[in-house]
Amino acid sequence: MSQKSRTETAQSSAAPKTRRAILDLLKLEGPQEAAVLAARLSLSAMGVRQHLYALAEEGFVDTRAAPRPVGRPAKLWSLTESADRFFPDAHADLTADLLRTMRAAFGEDGVETLIRTRGQEQTRAYTAEMAEDATLPARLDRLAEIRSREGYMAEVRREEDGAWMLIENHCPICVAAAACSGICAGELLVFKAVLGPDVQVERTDHILAGARRCAYRISQTSAA
Repeated sequence: MSQKSRTETAQSSAAPKTRRAILDLLKLEGPQEAAVLAARLSLSAMGVRQHLYALAEEGFVDTRAAPRPVGRPAKLWSLTESADRFFPDAHADLTADLLRTMRAAFGEDGVETLIRTRGQEQTRAYTAEMAEDATLPARLDRLAEIRSREGYMAEVRREEDGAWMLIENHCPICVAAAACSGICAGELLVFKAVLGPDVQVERTDHILAGARRCAYRISQTSAA
């Protein structure tokens, strides 16, 4: 095999990993320019654009123009709904069907009981993985680890004013949550319970409301 053939074979075998890395970055960071993606992946901008064009042909990414203060608009790449297949859905369609069946069989009271019981079980499970004397930052980091393990692609960021942001870049139960809004409300109560009584939790971004992600602003309401 010639050197050219070996190079082409290596590039071909690496393409799926590179394209998956691009999809993951767009999921985590939101719309990005090709040059930014290239810098993050230590690849050439031309090479990344070739992958983006291939992903666009398959319907997984799209572009839009974003104005700049000076010069030509930026070309931002973002995921399409078709790209959801690359991220876990936690059997959401089945869950949504079960919720609809339960609502038909037991009414709203039955669904509310189910959500409340689920929240209590989540609270117990999450609390069991956190040390009782852990600081709020440590508890947040642990909560993000747990949620990432469940498919939420969660991370924690510190704000300039001292508050924290718990960011979930993916919702593995989005279909079920759309069928029953009480699920999202229940998870907000779980976060408040596991982070402690002196913590305020406010949802600032919501996927079901059209946002790219779900995000929660967390602040300490009194001295720990």
